Amino acid sequence: MPSSRRYFIRLLAALSIAGASHVAFAAENPQVALKTSMGSIVLELYPEKAPKSVANFLEYVKSGHYSGTIFHRVMDGFMIQGGGFDKAMSQKPTRAPIENEAKNGLKNEAYTVAMARTSDPHSATAQFFINVNSNAFLDYPSRDGWGYAVFGKVIKGTEVVDKIKTVDVTSNGMHANVPAKPVVIESASIVK
Repeated sequence: MPSSRRYFIRLLAALSIAGASHVAFAAENPQVALKTSMGSIVLELYPEKAPKSVANFLEYVKSGHYSGTIFHRVMDGFMIQGGGFDKAMSQKPTRAPIENEAKNGLKNEAYTVAMARTSDPHSATAQFFINVNSNAFLDYPSRDGWGYAVFGKVIKGTEVVDKIKTVDVTSNGMHANVPAKPVVIESASIVK
């Protein structure tokens, strides 16, 4: 066999091994299925980049916190936010807030998942949002020196996110952009 052919075969073998190890690495990331009243969404989480945010989110999933919560803030062209309120717009109790991990290199791009918070950078608890657009102004350091911590991405169900982002919204008390018909997270479960 000519040496150039052997080199080519070795190169292909090396690339195959490198590709397989990348797939194996990605396969280790936890995945969470959100069964909503409009369809299912599967999230892949990034514990190496956002360990505290991922651990926090998974604890809420394991405890059943998200079952019966709604996407209570929907803004087409921006994001859909959920995980904190029930259908009656009553806020569910949460655990202590976590440290902001926005300085992890992940960007608030379309279909990424990030921790919702107040103006206090370290106030994130159970609420999260799915970006429906690239929202670079939310990336570290943002306007407040912190930004919003991305910790995952939608890997299945982008069409469901696209349906949710266009629902009719209204005001409910002091809350704006609330879906007129509740978009319910019926369950959240770890699938991997």
